Amino acid sequence: MIHDDIGIWSEIKLEIVKEYASAYSRILSKRKDPTFHHVYIDAFAGSGIHVSRTTGEFVLGSPLNALAVRPSFREFYFIDIDDIKVKSLQEIVEPREDVHFFGGDCNDILLNDVFPRVRYDQYRRGLCFLDPYKINLDWKVILTAAQMRSIEIFLNFSTHYLNRAILIRKRSNAVSEDNINRMNEFWGDSSWMDIAYRQQKTLFGHQEEKITNRELALAYQNRLNKIAGFEYVPEPIPMKNSMGTVVYYLFFASNKPVAKKIVEDIFKKYRTRGFS
Repeated sequence: MIHDDIGIWSEIKLEIVKEYASAYSRILSKRKDPTFHHVYIDAFAGSGIHVSRTTGEFVLGSPLNALAVRPSFREFYFIDIDDIKVKSLQEIVEPREDVHFFGGDCNDILLNDVFPRVRYDQYRRGLCFLDPYKINLDWKVILTAAQMRSIEIFLNFSTHYLNRAILIRKRSNAVSEDNINRMNEFWGDSSWMDIAYRQQKTLFGHQEEKITNRELALAYQNRLNKIAGFEYVPEPIPMKNSMGTVVYYLFFASNKPVAKKIVEDIFKKYRTRGFS
């Protein structure tokens, strides 16, 4: 069994997604005429169980949280690039016809094997959790989900990784070409280069300055809304480590106003509790 160690911020992220998944399934299960076939999709599913760095105790991962939701989703799609983690998750979950496992690149699997099964005109709906390792996520996935109008997403936007591996290095021209290409794929184009930096007037002339984490997150929020086409993208919730540093922002995007309202209430609750 493979168990990833996770910080309190990841535990809260899992709680937020679980809380919304319960509300989502409860609402769609009640819908009749037409009856919706709603599914849960986890593109970076992991092994199913984590270990809390805070308590040392086991923490259920998002796949097991989703399987415990009542009323239940109609189907589940669990994906991970690590075949060992997929096997570990399969060993936990008893064989079921409504649970589908995939090992490999989630970008290809989502676009070719999963999203086509969640078509709007077939009264299918999906909640998709995108918690990428680093930035191993293609903008085409985001764009397709928005255009299909049948899929809502949670997205982990890792400002910590972006700063450490790309943005700070880019300013000093030390970032690798591979990371630039990956960032272009994640962002959707190269416009992040112009957005992430601004000219600041100083006593020594104009100098390039990186924008704040929050400004970068809000720029991505705008892309989800204006470029991808999700109608409702609440302001993301910042998740901080024990030192108070923002590790990532958790985004939500949907085409349903009721979904936006529910998520805003959940985000507000955790902000009030001081977890962000």
